[in-house]
Amino acid sequence: MTNKLEQLRSMTDVVADTGDLQAIEKYKPQDATTNPSLLLQAAGMGDWHTTLSTVSSLTKTSDTQQSIKAACEAFSVAVGIKIIQLIPGRVSTEVDARLSFDTQATIRTAQQIIEKYDNVGVSSDRILIKIAATWEGIKAAEQLEKEGINCNLTLLFNFAQAAACADSGVFLISPFVGRILDWYMARGETPKSAARDPGVMSVSRIYRYYKSNSYSTVVMGASFRNTQQIEELAGCDRLTISPSLLESLAGDDSLLEQKLGVGSHDTETKASYPHETFLWDMNNDAMAHEKLADGIRKFTADQIKLEQVMANHLRTDQHITPNANRS
Repeated sequence: MTNKLEQLRSMTDVVADTGDLQAIEKYKPQDATTNPSLLLQAAGMGDWHTTLSTVSSLTKTSDTQQSIKAACEAFSVAVGIKIIQLIPGRVSTEVDARLSFDTQATIRTAQQIIEKYDNVGVSSDRILIKIAATWEGIKAAEQLEKEGINCNLTLLFNFAQAAACADSGVFLISPFVGRILDWYMARGETPKSAARDPGVMSVSRIYRYYKSNSYSTVVMGASFRNTQQIEELAGCDRLTISPSLLESLAGDDSLLEQKLGVGSHDTETKASYPHETFLWDMNNDAMAHEKLADGIRKFTADQIKLEQVMANHLRTDQHITPNANRS
């Protein structure tokens, strides 16, 4: 019998949640996702030192703060370019979390990211622009999708977020599993089984809702704490998984049962979430309200740390040739 990772591939598109090129080469995912936290990790890896130096040199101007922000954006694209060379599908590149409540700034930044990829010959159909699933982020994604720029809505914890994304024509959502469980565990609420894990149940409901209402938006479960959560979502459109959990799945030769996408789906009545209803639903969901805010703060903190890394390179790297990252 094949291992669980290979069995999962037959049911679900496997996505790597990492900027680690060696892990991507090893596990051969369909797609890959990045975020500020993963980019910060990548910045500490030896593989990326030259790239850091190159982008900091290329983006250096008299405006230090602007140079730092431009270097961070260029680094995220440089990571994406390297990853795309190793996968057949798409890479997700995230917009600065500090823009999560600014629709127009999110749109402009997404367009700039796509332009940077286009300038090096990477087609937009290989990229997903990753945006926090605030109301403003969802509205930005709605406009970007109309422009042909596909989006991945992240930090999604609540059914209203998922419904609004589908109604806005978003290409893909990343409903979180592990961070939902974290919230309940911190309050002493331990699920009796993986099937009753609140994060698993959230993604399962969203998946059923989309399929029973014929939405084309892709459901990609994210943020896993253990392989049991992944196994309970086997059959989901896509799952983005860290290298450590990919390794665990690859080392397990027992049978994996498909849980989603088998037979008919329970009927989920189509719901409408205009702005006021969306905000009210989020306000009444303490977990989603807190975890969305917490996620934005944490991604922002790691973005600031990445900017500090770039600031150090801007100060110290003086001898990088302009075309060093095109080889």
